Amino acid sequence: MQRPPAPRSAVMNLARDNPDSANLESRHAERADVTSIAVDLEARIAGIDETRLRNDRLARLRAELAKRDLAGALLFDPMNIRYATGTRNMAVWTMHAPGRYVFVATVGPVVLFEFASSLHLSRSDQREHELRTSTPWFYFLAGPRMAEKARHAIDEIVSLVVEFGGRNRRLAVDRCEPWGADLLTRAGITLVDAQEPLEHARMIKTPEEIKCIQLSVDVCDVAIDRMRRALRPGITENQLLSILHAANIAHGGEWIECRLLSSGPRTNPWFQESSNRVIQSGDLVSFDTDMVGPFGYLADLSRSFVCPDKRPSADQLHLYQAAQNQILTNMALLRPGLSFLEFAECCWPVPERYLAHRYMMMVHGAGLVDEYPSVVFKTDWDDWGYDAVFEENMVVCVESFIGESGGKEGVKLEQQVMITAGGAVPMSRTPLVDAIEP
Repeated sequence: MQRPPAPRSAVMNLARDNPDSANLESRHAERADVTSIAVDLEARIAGIDETRLRNDRLARLRAELAKRDLAGALLFDPMNIRYATGTRNMAVWTMHAPGRYVFVATVGPVVLFEFASSLHLSRSDQREHELRTSTPWFYFLAGPRMAEKARHAIDEIVSLVVEFGGRNRRLAVDRCEPWGADLLTRAGITLVDAQEPLEHARMIKTPEEIKCIQLSVDVCDVAIDRMRRALRPGITENQLLSILHAANIAHGGEWIECRLLSSGPRTNPWFQESSNRVIQSGDLVSFDTDMVGPFGYLADLSRSFVCPDKRPSADQLHLYQAAQNQILTNMALLRPGLSFLEFAECCWPVPERYLAHRYMMMVHGAGLVDEYPSVVFKTDWDDWGYDAVFEENMVVCVESFIGESGGKEGVKLEQQVMITAGGAVPMSRTPLVDAIEP
């Protein structure tokens, strides 16, 4: 279940281009092959068939729409737009300013509605599909003409449903302001939540998606290695986190979903965002990358290190050992055909003293971002649990947070794996089992 060696090349070595790499201590080099990962971006990108990537994803989406007897889908979420069309344009901004959208006919065309000023960005990527000018109808752009603009946009969508849906008026929609939804229903359209077919389509990764995800994880591994070598007394949490951002952007990545890096007493409980706190010698430093890397795919890894010049304390080692046991035990369980409930019933038992601060889930899917499924602890099953089965070619993240209620520090670990016929295979080379050693 070992991950195969990463491709090597002399064209661009993501580790070698850091000027500090020559000073890397030999004991770090002995732990893992992280610093020798050679990622030739040009060759790796050329090795991904982007046409096949788009076509395979669209085929999966349409299969899910057909399975639910839907005429098509109207998508505003930039993650769903990218999955369906392969296009990106101001993804973070359009999460709160939904001015571009796409209509995907179950049988028929894909029609992407793009900002008038950005048509040139999508034109080269929409050779197979129709491209139209969007009519943004959120208040920032439409102002008091919002109702007028919403009516114009919705009329276009209704006409597409009528033309390509036949008598089927069932339309999957991921997000839509209430007044837009009202216009659709008044036109005789039955609205269905698009997130279910989208999440199920995105759950199984296509061959080209797996290449994209592996590239993102490889870049993330190099970024984490740089963070580890930069960790020293006197650096702030924000300064340390900025290294992850810089490495990601420099190598074709896109953004970081969260700011989850904390140190010392801020590591427990989890989910405290990075701050200007100065990290001290001997502090435990925990982080979660949440890194949207090349091609928009997620590299979601968590590691915990001890700031140099002090050896890990007995308490730190104990916390780390527990988190490591949880990750490794739960990874070993994963296999195609295992149900979520079976997994919850036989997973690593969290000791009572850590239950109050347990992570919100044990496993979640990963693709363009965090995705379906989310598998919760058995103790949370009545509130949040649902059952299905793990399948081959799912990419999931195995989670752990270990920290006592009222305890001084906590350890966060997370490993991203691909589920194969033989079980879970780690996609990252960043050390897990020995990462806390001095």
